[in-house]
Amino acid sequence: GYSHAPDALSYGVDMKHIRWCGILQRIALVYVVVALIETLTTKRRPNVLEPRHLSIFTAYQWQWIGGFIAFVIYIITTYSLYVPNWSFSEHSDHGVKKYIVKCGMRGHLGPACNAVGYVDRELWGINHLYSDPVWSRLEACTLSSPNSGPLREDAPSWCRAPFEPEGLLSTISAILSGTIGIHYGHVLIHFKGHSARLKHWVSMGFGLLIIAIILHFTNAIPINKQLYSFSYVCFTAGAADGCLGITNSIFIPEMDWDECDACFRAWSTRYPSRICKWMVL
Repeated sequence: GYSHAPDALSYGVDMKHIRWCGILQRIALVYVVVALIETLTTKRRPNVLEPRHLSIFTAYQWQWIGGFIAFVIYIITTYSLYVPNWSFSEHSDHGVKKYIVKCGMRGHLGPACNAVGYVDRELWGINHLYSDPVWSRLEACTLSSPNSGPLREDAPSWCRAPFEPEGLLSTISAILSGTIGIHYGHVLIHFKGHSARLKHWVSMGFGLLIIAIILHFTNAIPINKQLYSFSYVCFTAGAADGCLGITNSIFIPEMDWDECDACFRAWSTRYPSRICKWMVL
């Protein structure tokens, strides 16, 4: 839409309530960070891996350093940032009602007082956050849980509050997901034998799943998509790794990736419009 004024619009974008974040914005930011590290460190890594077990990790150490920095920023902020009491207003036909959420704590991972939501409220403003978060489907908020439904009369105030599931801090955590994902691609490039690729993918994916399960069921770091917790990163990356290994085992165990890349380049040079059409569709 087109914005003609900051408020009271008959059509277009209301700049006072526009949602700045979203899943596509998250993907774009993660891609930019990972792609920049990959591009800027091209001359700093060897073309051929040394015959050592961890050589693929050391060859791409800058990628892992970037992912580790993102992980450290997320963990330190999530568990050390003080979240004070905060308030929000709900507009209805009966007027405006103000709610207060009492916090005054650190390291809380629940819906009301987590650092992820606090960072987004301070950075973007509460009017620019997602207005229908999944928190409102919890049993504490509605009798229709886990489905959406009318709020309970005794529902906590945070059930009505906006929350941004694709906010800044959780997107920083998603950079680690991008780092792990590009590592899977590095394995595809450097490991020429299918069995070697499969062994690496399965072992790493299984290890990530074990870490996620231990963190979740010990309540150290629960799997939480809304906060994009470290255990969620490990679980989704491990599951994706397993699916990648299974798919390659079933459909393309003997594919020559060098030949495939050469064919694709020749085809895309000859028929560039088809590439564009494929990207759009």
